[in-house]
Amino acid sequence: MKLSDVLNVKHINLNLKASDKVSAIKELIDILYANGRISSKTELYKAIMEREAQATTGIGMGIAIPHCKSLAVKKPSIAFGRSERGVDFQSLDGELAYLFFLIAVPEDAADEHLRLLSQLSRKLVHQEVRQKLMEASSEEEVLKILQK
Repeated sequence: MKLSDVLNVKHINLNLKASDKVSAIKELIDILYANGRISSKTELYKAIMEREAQATTGIGMGIAIPHCKSLAVKKPSIAFGRSERGVDFQSLDGELAYLFFLIAVPEDAADEHLRLLSQLSRKLVHQEVRQKLMEASSEEEVLKILQK
């Protein structure tokens, strides 16, 4: 499965309003719910927060990648959000997160979320990619950056 299979322009919010971790996660969940990718916002939120309780998904470098498996997920999906002011996601490097990728896969999906996480991580390790995502002016531009 490729990123382009699970992320499209309707799953992108270039102006997250969130000022905290919980609000950021809820905004990303709202995107997937509005696009019919999940059946329950509450169930997905619960699964994401259970995963967050194990260890933060704020990986550093201004990035957070909350992820989970859940019965609420109809189709493997990624929601992308960007925050201009940053959100304290208890990131490993102690810095604010600006780029958010919520990965949600069905409960019975083998390790699909880990493969997607790996694909994203290989791209996001590059400063140039992160900078372009911060400067992107449209959802289409975000997709182009991630598809390279």
